[in-house]
Order: sequence, then C-alpha cells, then structure tokens
Amino acid sequence: MGKKLIVLSLILCVFSNTTGEFVIAGILPDIATNLGVSIPAAGLLVSAYAIGMIIGGPLLTVLTARFARKPLIALLLLVVVLGNLASALAPTYPVLFVARLATSLGTSTFFANAVVIAASTAAPGKQASTVSQLAFGMNLAMILGAPLGTFIGNNFGWRFTFVAIAICCACGLLLVLWLVPRSQHATAGTSAIAELRVFGKPDVQLAIAITALGNAGLLTVFIYFAPLLTNISGFTADIVAILLLVYGVGATIGNFVGGWLSDRALMPSQIGLLLILAAALALLWVVSASMIITAAMVFILGALGFSVIPGMQTRVLTTASAAPTLAIAVNASAYQLAAAFAAWLGGQIISSGPGLRSIYLVSAAITIVGAAVSGYAWLRDRRAISTELHSTSPQADTSLTLNTVKNNQCE
Repeated sequence: MGKKLIVLSLILCVFSNTTGEFVIAGILPDIATNLGVSIPAAGLLVSAYAIGMIIGGPLLTVLTARFARKPLIALLLLVVVLGNLASALAPTYPVLFVARLATSLGTSTFFANAVVIAASTAAPGKQASTVSQLAFGMNLAMILGAPLGTFIGNNFGWRFTFVAIAICCACGLLLVLWLVPRSQHATAGTSAIAELRVFGKPDVQLAIAITALGNAGLLTVFIYFAPLLTNISGFTADIVAILLLVYGVGATIGNFVGGWLSDRALMPSQIGLLLILAAALALLWVVSASMIITAAMVFILGALGFSVIPGMQTRVLTTASAAPTLAIAVNASAYQLAAAFAAWLGGQIISSGPGLRSIYLVSAAITIVGAAVSGYAWLRDRRAISTELHSTSPQADTSLTLNTVKNNQCE
C-alpha cells in the first residue's frame, strides 16, 4: 500500500503541473484583456512554457543528475509552486512571461525524475505499467484540471486559477515529503554522449518528426480554443469550460483506443488516425458556425488527437531501443516544440493571416504533413524488411524470417 501511495502522490503532482500547462487555453482571453495585450501575444505564454521544457528542462536534468531524487523533486515542486504564485501576482505581461518560463523548468525535470521514482517502486516486471499510471495524472488534468481552472478563472479571475494550481501542487509537495523514501538516490548511468548517438539514426529522427508534426496542427486549435469557440461558434465563456471537459473525456477514450489499435497495426493505424483527424479539422472549418456540430466535434478532436499519441511513443521507443529513457525525454520535447510552434503560428494566422477561423484549415494541412511523414517512415520499414528477407540465405534459420514477416504484417 505504501508504494501505491507514493505513485498516487506523484500522480497528484503530475496533475497539478499538467493543469498549469493546459489551462492557458481556457483563460487566454481574460489574460489578454486584463494585461492589455493581444490574444496572439497571450498565446506566446504557451511558447514560453514549451521552450522552457524543450531547452531548459533537459539541461537542468543533466546538471542535477547526481542529486538525491527526493530532495531534488521537492525543490523542483517548490519552484513550480512559487512560479504559479508569481504568475498569479504578475503585474505586467513580461513578468507573467518570465514566471511561466521559470515554472516550466521545474516541471520538465520533475517529470523525468518522477518516472524513475515510479519505476523504482514497482515489482519486477511491472515497471512499465507502474510508470504508465503517471499518464493518468495528465489525462485527469485534461478532463478535470483544465475545465476547473477555466471555471475558476471565469468566475474569480485568471489569477485565482494560478493560485489554485499552486495550492494543489503544494499539497503534492507535502505528500512527496511524507511518502517518498529517502533511499531515492541518483544512479549512475551511461554517458549522455553515447546515448545521443542513437539520434543520428534516420528512423529515430523521423519518429520524433512525426510526434512534432502530428501534434502541431491540433495543438494550434487547442491553444486558441477559447477564442475559436466564443468568437466563431458563439459559445459563452462558461460553456467553454464544459467543452474543455468534453475534450478531455474524448482524449481519455482516444488514448485507450489508440493504444489498442497501435498494438495491432502500429503504422497503418497511426497514418489512418492522422488522416481522419485532418478531415475532422477541415470539417470544423466548414461547420464552426453551428454550436451543436462544433460541440460534438470537440469530443471527436479530443479522441482523435490523443489516439495517435500511444503509437508515436511506441514508435520512438522502438527506433531508439539503445537509449529508451533519453528517447522518451526527447519525444516529450518534440511535443513541446510543436506546442511552441502552434502558439506562434496561431498568433500569425490571427494577426497577419487569413483570420481566426482559418486556424482549423491550416491545422488540417499540418496534420496531413504528419500523416505523409508517417507514411514515408512506414515505407522505409517495409523496404528494410524486404531487403532483409532477400538477403537471408535459404539455409538460414527460417524462424527469424517468419517472425520478421509477422511483425511487418502487424505494422
């Protein structure tokens, strides 16, 4: 029971951190109005958070690699608490920008260490399933955290949203101090330089590119969901919070369905899901004036958007088997890079491009590019397997060939 409580405390922390990242989508207009900046400028707060996780997070992880894990994650959670409080008290937009950037540094390194701690609590052979439970904290942030944070912001002001996140994270910090054992020490690992060599492989580069391109389109829509739903579809701010809840429910269902599909046909299902997602985004461009259809499409977007993530993660781990831990971190950075690009792109579409509604159409085009890269990666796999089959001599052990054919059929 003690080990389960440790994981639960980490789930609470993951929930708090992820809510702090995604809640911006619901309170973006209020921040822009209160601080006297444009919506595109407010959208760059997402870019600040993402950039901190992409660049500063890995760097801080390397610098703290030899620290004992328990005091390290406690310190990082304290940084997150203070960062959210600073966000709540920020008198100007530049101060809020810096506060979000600082908060993201603690968030990224915390995630990396939380995975290690969760794995260390698991019984032999159960590490993967235990670590996967941390993802529930992220799903819960989508289903409950972001809508609740939006509700708080709409009724009490966006500053109170960050106060609530700080309180939730502080509770997680107290549970970590109480439950996580002091035996969580840093462990020696292989050279970072040696692990980085695996990223010279074209298949690994393609897998990471698929994560970035496959998510950038939907993230552009998600970041600007509030203005899209209010200005284009005519929903009130209170309904946006409910729609974010609907999106989160769809995301949770899509995550499980996508994992099931990826286990059976990894690349075909990924390509197909991305193409369906692109079609759904294009459809929203057409029907976005209808509140009823848009509400249904929000659920569908959540389901389709998160259905591709398990396959993307599996793809990265498969191609970078020599450095799986580093691959997970880099894959997360690719997702954050997509978020940063999405925030910038959406702002450009609004301020200098064809306008807010066109975000749907541009996002569909980006998603098609992600599907195309996935198709190219799949063709590379099939060609490599075909070459291997032709190079196998008739006298060789046929069991390897049969297994290879079977794996190719699964993909």
